[in-house]
Amino acid sequence: MYRGVQNRKQLLAGLSLALAAVAMPAAAHEAGSDEPRASLSAEASAEIAQDAVEITLAADLAGASQSEVAEALNQRLESVMKQAKGHQGIEARSGSYRIWPTNDRDGKIAEWRGQAEILLASRDFPAVSKLAASLGDRMPIAGLSFSVSHERRAAEEQKLLGQAVDAFKARAQALTRALGFAGYRLRTVDLGGQGAMPPAPMPRMMSALAADKAVAPVEGGRERISVSVQGTIVLLPK
Repeated sequence: MYRGVQNRKQLLAGLSLALAAVAMPAAAHEAGSDEPRASLSAEASAEIAQDAVEITLAADLAGASQSEVAEALNQRLESVMKQAKGHQGIEARSGSYRIWPTNDRDGKIAEWRGQAEILLASRDFPAVSKLAASLGDRMPIAGLSFSVSHERRAAEEQKLLGQAVDAFKARAQALTRALGFAGYRLRTVDLGGQGAMPPAPMPRMMSALAADKAVAPVEGGRERISVSVQGTIVLLPK
């Protein structure tokens, strides 16, 4: 953290702002140019609540033949998906699907097993939790995965972008004054940070719920989003 950022943090109402700057004043010359240049970077970040959840429902079946398992698994999927679809604010889609044989000690096929998933995604935690519990007698909950929704992420990135730009400008002005130049002009600008590529949400695995249709507790954590600004400035003499 730089001292110049401390006063800014008091104005962010719980928002964490991290700044980093690296300056290379007189060394950044291109061939044929005697203009002194400096490379700077600044970053703004915030921790926000995860407002989206994806619940994984899983069915695990066994049978004497591949066709028997496939038919039973498909019927289970069709039944659950029919009930899962049509709920406002909840997206239901198919997940993984596989069927495989298991062998006995002699290497012969003892039985066939099948596993399939249905994924429920929503920002309405109570509603999706209730729906998942109602489907638990046929496809119990196998996992939860929390994230920040695209809408929430975009809104936060807009705020952080302005803060990162302000921090970059403050660093550029401070460097200009410290080195005794009259001012600066911007030459190049690049944007980056986690806001451009969100980290993959960490799944929360859980044991399958019993068929008593108990509602699973659904509560997300917090996720850090950051936006950075890197650029090169040309230092202008007095």
